[in-house]
Amino acid sequence: MGAPVPVLLAGVHGHGRSHLRALREMGESGQVRLVGLCDQRPVPDGDDLEGHGPLPCHADLGEAIERTGARITILSTPIHTHLSLARTALEHGSHVLLEKPTTATLEEFEQLNAAVDASGLACQVGFQSLGSTAVEAVRALVREGAVGRVRGIGGSGTWVRTSAYYDRAPWAGRRRLQGRDVVDGALTNPFAHALATALAVAQAEADAPARVELEMFHAHPIEADDTSCVRVHTADGLPITLAVTLCAPEHLPPRLVVHGERGRIDFEYTLDRLTLHRPGRTPVTTTHPRTPLLTNLLAHLRGEEPLLVPPPATRAFMHVLEAVRTAPDPVAVPDHRQQVHHTDEGVRRIIPGIDTLIHRSAEHLALFSELDPAWSPASPAGSADPKATP
Repeated sequence: MGAPVPVLLAGVHGHGRSHLRALREMGESGQVRLVGLCDQRPVPDGDDLEGHGPLPCHADLGEAIERTGARITILSTPIHTHLSLARTALEHGSHVLLEKPTTATLEEFEQLNAAVDASGLACQVGFQSLGSTAVEAVRALVREGAVGRVRGIGGSGTWVRTSAYYDRAPWAGRRRLQGRDVVDGALTNPFAHALATALAVAQAEADAPARVELEMFHAHPIEADDTSCVRVHTADGLPITLAVTLCAPEHLPPRLVVHGERGRIDFEYTLDRLTLHRPGRTPVTTTHPRTPLLTNLLAHLRGEEPLLVPPPATRAFMHVLEAVRTAPDPVAVPDHRQQVHHTDEGVRRIIPGIDTLIHRSAEHLALFSELDPAWSPASPAGSADPKATP
């Protein structure tokens, strides 16, 4: 295996904690060595950093790489910092594992591609679900004709987030911050994996879509969307819909449904689980292994494997993010169409009936407004009169 690869983690708080835990396990197996941290916020005294113990923490990324000799930098930082920090890491000779979404704008995405190409270094984008062999398993079933001609892919996501989720950082739930694009909405961040995975299943992840239709709403008092649907028409004409909310009555695993003329494939991508449904046959459920993206990056650096998620493999996703970024602001869901609960974890907002609407969207490959005119973005969601104005 050779000596452990020195790794630097930029972004210690929030999602960075999960990287710390993964790095501890990989360190114990001798694959990597966490050599330092980079964050604008100091590490609190007494923080054992998920079992790593004290580590040098720097505020400047270039300085951190120079002092630690990190061969890989993990960027678990706010969306609007991705391009500048990735450039800094590459300029200092460090390969990059970059959290999703890739960048905050399509223009920045193209700049990132250019920087990676010029550096000759590797950049892996952190869409963990694309490390699952379940993606190829779905593709294989489609190729084999298991469900006949594919009519489309529908996705549904019903999660629960309280006000604490949006209070965790100044950029959370923002479309823009201090004049910079952030695009931290439900479609582009928490459910970004659903969209990227659906595009990968359709083998449309690297091509610009033909068209993107959006309907975006928010119940929480935020700029971005927390309840939305999108329909992406791939370059080959396949419709992919994704309907999501962070205001659901209960938290359920998200699901993609590949609709075929002779059956369907349910793909619970967070569980790496597929269920093949065909008329007159017993459903068949299989679970598939997943390769962590840092493990794949290490194998790539040894010349053993191609990268699973290089930036170009997120091009279609970035076109959808750009459509979200340039779309009109999400429509506020009226107070009378919400239930508000004060909990120990913060204010929780529930939109009654949204889970049913979302699952109907995935089933019919339809936008909210096509299922219920009251959800037209031209009017406040759920208003009695679809032609009413806020």
